[in-house]
Amino acid sequence: MEGSLGFLFLTFLIIPLPHFFIFCIGHTHSEVRCIDTERHALLNFKQDLIDPSNRLSFWTVDGDCCHWLGVVCHNLTAHITQLNLRTFYPEGDDFESREQFEAYERSMFGGKLNPSLLDFKHLNYFDLSFNNFSASPIPEFLGSMKSLTSLNLSNARFVGLIPHQLGNLSNLLYLNLKGSGLYVNNLQWLSGLSLLQHLDMSFVNLSKATDWLQLTNTLPSLFDLRLSSSQLPFIPPTLTVNFSSLLTLDLSGNQFENTLILSWIFGLRNLVSLDLSDNYFQGPIPVDLQNMTSLRHLDLSGNYFNHTIPNWFYSFSRLEFLNLCESKLQDTISNAIGNLTSAISIDLSFNELEGKLPRSLGNLCNLREIRLSYNKWSQKISEILESLSRCLSDRLEILDLSKSQLHGHLTDELGVFKNLVKLSFQYNSISGPIPVSLANLPSLTYLDFSNNHIYGSLPQNFGQLKNLVKLVLWNNSISGPLPVSLGNLSSLTYLDLGYNQFNGTLPQNFGQFSKLENLYIDSNMLKGVVSEVHFSNLTSLRNFYASRNQLTLKATQNWIPPFQLESLYLRSWNLGPKFPPWLCSQRHLQLLDISNTRISDVVPPSFWNLSSQFQILNLSHNLIQGEIPNSPVILSASVIDLSSNHFKGPLPCISSNVLVLDLSKNSFSRSISHFLCFRMNEQKNVGYLNLDKNLLSGIIPDCLMKWNNLEVLNLGNNNFSGSIPSSMGSLTYLSSLHLYNNKFSGTLPSSLKNCKKLVIIDVAENRFAGNIPSWIGHRCTSLMILNLRSNYFHGHIPKELCALASLQILDLSHNKLSGSIPKCVKHFSAMATNNISNDHLNSHSSYYGETLPLESALLVIKGNFFEYSTILQMVKSIDFSKNRLSGKIPIEVTSLQGLQSLNLSYNLLIGSIPENIGAMGSLESIDFSLNQLSGQVPSSMSSLTFLNHLNLSNNNLTGKIPLSTQLQSLDPSSFIGNKLCGPPLTNSCTTNGVKPNIRSKATSGLVVDWFYVSMSLGLVVGFWGVCGPLLLNKQWRMMYFQFLDHIGYKLNSVVL
Repeated sequence: MEGSLGFLFLTFLIIPLPHFFIFCIGHTHSEVRCIDTERHALLNFKQDLIDPSNRLSFWTVDGDCCHWLGVVCHNLTAHITQLNLRTFYPEGDDFESREQFEAYERSMFGGKLNPSLLDFKHLNYFDLSFNNFSASPIPEFLGSMKSLTSLNLSNARFVGLIPHQLGNLSNLLYLNLKGSGLYVNNLQWLSGLSLLQHLDMSFVNLSKATDWLQLTNTLPSLFDLRLSSSQLPFIPPTLTVNFSSLLTLDLSGNQFENTLILSWIFGLRNLVSLDLSDNYFQGPIPVDLQNMTSLRHLDLSGNYFNHTIPNWFYSFSRLEFLNLCESKLQDTISNAIGNLTSAISIDLSFNELEGKLPRSLGNLCNLREIRLSYNKWSQKISEILESLSRCLSDRLEILDLSKSQLHGHLTDELGVFKNLVKLSFQYNSISGPIPVSLANLPSLTYLDFSNNHIYGSLPQNFGQLKNLVKLVLWNNSISGPLPVSLGNLSSLTYLDLGYNQFNGTLPQNFGQFSKLENLYIDSNMLKGVVSEVHFSNLTSLRNFYASRNQLTLKATQNWIPPFQLESLYLRSWNLGPKFPPWLCSQRHLQLLDISNTRISDVVPPSFWNLSSQFQILNLSHNLIQGEIPNSPVILSASVIDLSSNHFKGPLPCISSNVLVLDLSKNSFSRSISHFLCFRMNEQKNVGYLNLDKNLLSGIIPDCLMKWNNLEVLNLGNNNFSGSIPSSMGSLTYLSSLHLYNNKFSGTLPSSLKNCKKLVIIDVAENRFAGNIPSWIGHRCTSLMILNLRSNYFHGHIPKELCALASLQILDLSHNKLSGSIPKCVKHFSAMATNNISNDHLNSHSSYYGETLPLESALLVIKGNFFEYSTILQMVKSIDFSKNRLSGKIPIEVTSLQGLQSLNLSYNLLIGSIPENIGAMGSLESIDFSLNQLSGQVPSSMSSLTFLNHLNLSNNNLTGKIPLSTQLQSLDPSSFIGNKLCGPPLTNSCTTNGVKPNIRSKATSGLVVDWFYVSMSLGLVVGFWGVCGPLLLNKQWRMMYFQFLDHIGYKLNSVVL
């Protein structure tokens, strides 16, 4: 919290320690030299330290230790009094660049502490903060250094039990043990530190210190107590405390079991700083808080107040730093906020506040920081800027109004806030162009206008913001070319212009951003050639996202980029036809996407040698050739997508690190056994496996028990044969199973009933036989797609399938099913409504942060094959065609009012079409052809306004075709083979049915040639002798056509 730094400064003024924060070489009189025993003690101490950056290189045998780094000697006695080996950490707990972080990591001391420290009998100040002693505990002998008045081991990564011997340091005024990894069994040793003024044990595990409050209460001189995120146990609700000297209390991040703020805290009237954030306290802000009139720093963020801000709260006239973010505060802000006249920083972000911001906020002339993001102000941004400009135009440094439902245009008034350092309006509905006056903010270092409706071009004077470190304009509608003046922003480390409409070429002076680490220009309309010049000085670049542009990279074969990238996304660039050799120079690359980049080359071995460092590897949608080396080190990235290429040969073995693997649409061949059974003693972590559309063959080995993290398995469109192994039942997380278009045979194994999370089962176009398993209905209750088309299933349709309430697509066509259609189909709830599924159907589209192919299904709709993917969750279809189903069409089917396609053709169905079929208002396609249906076409069918495909041909239907725009616009072939009349048929209707279309013609004058007569009679007799029974007997005709259809399917399978 920003305000804590100010009060820490106040604390330091009060602590009577000489040279309390000296981070440089101590200054001593020239005639004073260090004492030999203490110099040797320092050298022994150095010997056990790990000093990766050689900071202590001047600590040598013949040196004067009083002039050594971090050493301060007494200017008279020459005894060492201070030892400061702190590693510098940036202000604000944030690193400006990766280089800064790496430099910090390299400069940290490590190792262990040598007992030679005990030779420093006069040492009163010892600081080892912000180092890395993660392999060692705090040594017990530190408790014998009784001259110490200040001990700072904060964030030094010590681990283990804090030694109770520290309680022997009776002269200690300042003790800082802040840092995770440490714990205590009790705090009894604190009672020996009677002079202690400052105690910080934040992030230390104090869960066993049940009497922490009573013990800290015994420290009479304590004025600064910080126990943040220390897992403090329950606080007694009523307790008499004696913190008479306490000025600062930080109990944040403990999530006490108490739901209310403890009343004893409100008795600490002298408190200047109070931090109770992230404790999940509930109820309204306690009214007793108003008595703490000395408060200058108040942090109540991260609690559950669920109330309005009370009016008395605005009476804290001394309050300088107020943080109420993420506190579930409601309603509006009172105009009385103008009474907080001392306020320097106000943070009300991440609440449920609404209404307009009071104009009195602009009267708080001391304000430097305003954070009001993630609320519902629903106000014009221009109104807010105008109200703030009255008093804060030359003072305001931070203004954050992100995601606040702001709208309207940005105005030139933005340019009056001359001292703005951070400005964030992201996730609003702000529109219009960026005002030219924005360039008048010379101090601006952070600017975020992302995810708004800003349009127009970037001002040409944007390059005047020379102190800008981070610029984010992502996801707007900004157009035009990128201004050349952007190249003047030499301080940029983060630039995000992605998802806009920038056009033209990439300016060459982008190559001069020497400090730039993150560059995002993806999803724009940039085109043209990018050369080595564009990258000439990008030495700090780590992440480059430029996908979905029309850019062409032209680089020489021996080009070595000046950067070492970690992330590179160039999807849809033109990098081909050769594989880019410069990629092999990127030794730190972890995320790589060069999909759809027109590469038609072989991957060089030097690239495969790098692949072990990848987390994401996407080479898909190219024409890459050759085989992948068969080493698990090669394919060890978390996400691998090599789909839609020309890879061939056997499948490569993969590492257990792989989570997503897509090798679909290639030419991989041979058996899959070595792939699935590789290292059977090793658990596979793959959740998504797609081998669709390859040339793989053979059986599936019984090795799937080590692949039980699979959620999506696609083996479709290959040449697999044999039965499904029982180990597939061990895939208990499986939600999507695609085995379509193979040569699998046998029955569906009963072990599949263990896969209770299945959403899709697609085993179409195989040779499965036997009954449809009834367990599908009561074990796979989440099933949304069941496709068993074109197999050899026989028997009845099991009634248990009707329990699949989420089912949207049911395809049982082209099997040998018999019996009637179950009446319980009315229980297909998902088909009975028009609701669009938002469930599991495409839940894997952003698996592990990478966009993956959507789920797809090949369906017969309107008489043709269609592959659905993007709208698959909207499709609702039943296909029972080409079976031997008999009986009537159950009237219950008409309750499926969300159904879009119903195909019952090529069966033996009898009876009439359900009269109320018109209630199925979503139907677009109906096929009842080649059955034995009788009666009239229901008049309600004329109300099917979405119907555009109907086939009732070859039944026994009679009467007049109902009149409607849809029915009369259909092809007449939809109705042939019946006794129907009326449009679109040419037969007109009479009151008694079809008017005969017979004409008598005179036959006089004809000469009879008996040769031709006898030949014709022979042909007629032969034709009717064979075909007559088929034409006259409907059931024979149907069986004959099904026989021919099955023969054709078998021949087709043999040919394929």
